[in-house]
Amino acid sequence: MEERLCSELVARERSGHTAVVDTNLLYVWGGYMSIDEEEVFLPSNEIWVYDLDEGVWQVFHMKGEVPPSMSGTCGCSLKGSMYIFGGCDDNGQTNQMFCVDLTDGKYMWRKIAYELGSPPSPRDKLSCWVYNERLIYFGGYGHKQLTEFDSRNKSFVIDEASWVTDIFWGWNNEVQIFDPVQATWSQPNIQGRPPAPRAAHASATLGSRGYICGGRVTETRMSDIHFLDLKTWTWTEILPASSCPVGRSWHTLTAVSHNTLFLFGGLSADCKPMSDGWLIDVDTKTWTELKHPFQNKPRLWHTASPGKDCDVVVFGGSCDYILLVDKGHCNDALIFQTQPHPLFRICEDFIAKNVRSSEMLRNQLHLLPPKLLTAVQRRASFYRPSKKQSVS
Repeated sequence: MEERLCSELVARERSGHTAVVDTNLLYVWGGYMSIDEEEVFLPSNEIWVYDLDEGVWQVFHMKGEVPPSMSGTCGCSLKGSMYIFGGCDDNGQTNQMFCVDLTDGKYMWRKIAYELGSPPSPRDKLSCWVYNERLIYFGGYGHKQLTEFDSRNKSFVIDEASWVTDIFWGWNNEVQIFDPVQATWSQPNIQGRPPAPRAAHASATLGSRGYICGGRVTETRMSDIHFLDLKTWTWTEILPASSCPVGRSWHTLTAVSHNTLFLFGGLSADCKPMSDGWLIDVDTKTWTELKHPFQNKPRLWHTASPGKDCDVVVFGGSCDYILLVDKGHCNDALIFQTQPHPLFRICEDFIAKNVRSSEMLRNQLHLLPPKLLTAVQRRASFYRPSKKQSVS
């Protein structure tokens, strides 16, 4: 388990941001932070890139059809591109979609024009599964026009505190599919009993299943877990065979093996920031609490991305109840080891950690094959003394 802020340049503190991992790079975009007790959206024309091998941050200027600065947008990675949908900007929730190629070094935003079908209504704090080269969106909090609302439809729960004459705000459990190749939206014919409408839940894709866990609707924060079969479009609830995590929202869920998901953090039903980590075996339906060294680092509205060797890379988020305190935004990367590392990585990390203090290792380092030598030198950069200097 590692916590690193290795470079002099470090991404700003933030919550409600988007982050994806592609190869060995963590890409961070958007979100908001607090300045003088004011909520400030972070610039939408910059993307922060963290090298997970070297522990070094870089920031790049973005061009093209730059989206507005937002938080609560739903981001995902597909074939080297990052897609964002929805979110909340200065004008409220949106249902626009943007895409950026992460592989060409240009970081050129493109606003996606929909060719067919209707997108989901404006919303934020939703989730997405990537399957069969399509993006499948679920849930979220947003608004519908009076003409869109049907009181007989149980897929939308009204937030009574936010209702006005001709607009309804609330939570939903809708499933909608976007095909990036055709630029089309569609809605599958859903079978089974769907989970209750919700937002600020956690989701992950495992094989041909899309999982969701917890989240908030009205004043309730839930602990239930469901999966949607992305071939048959059938919902199934998992009834745990063991004790399970308490209900929460603003947490994360990450696939770490063919049958295991990792849950971390969030905000509990009594508004307590959480730092616990859990593994669920979806075959045996068993939850197991994972002991880790970050028990003193609660996080909510953070991001979690799968890294190499079943690691999970958690970045940013808040360590306080952001609706009350809103001063606890973070910018550290927490790397969770959820499975035993391969022998090669254990050896590589051992050499990288000790090469500075061991004269024998330094004298023998040049004997390594060139490719391995380069890898070890990069890892040694990761383990150099942390400067922990934030960007203002």
